[in-house]
Amino acid sequence: MGKSQETYNKKEKEKKRLKKRQDKEAKRVERKATPKRSGFENMISYVDEYGNLSDTPPDRTKRVEQKAEDIEIGVPRREKEEIDPIRKGKVEFFNSEKGFGFIKENDSNEKFFVHVSSLTEEIGENDKVSFELEMGMKGLNAVRVKKV
Repeated sequence: MGKSQETYNKKEKEKKRLKKRQDKEAKRVERKATPKRSGFENMISYVDEYGNLSDTPPDRTKRVEQKAEDIEIGVPRREKEEIDPIRKGKVEFFNSEKGFGFIKENDSNEKFFVHVSSLTEEIGENDKVSFELEMGMKGLNAVRVKKV
């Protein structure tokens, strides 16, 4: 006589399939037992005083009136600050043959390009200078450069 065609693996797969079918049937029965909650009232969500979503309406006694003009949308406007256009720095590099160099600002340690045409007097490396900034082709350039 021959061996049974049902192996251990086949039995386990059959058990899993039956378990899955029973779970699905149980979920269906549970869904039918609970009443449907559909409609507009169940779709509404509220925001509480802390900004969290909630399904209960807020308490009317804690209500605070806001004026529409007090609400700022976007980035708040900065008040105009009077800043001195003249900055101070130190010449990091200057090539007098080619006519350009770089100035490192004292406050921000940023480097700015300077061209010989924007100099009021001759400068060299490590000189302390005062300058103004203007937008150039590739960024901010130092102009009206003077030795301090």
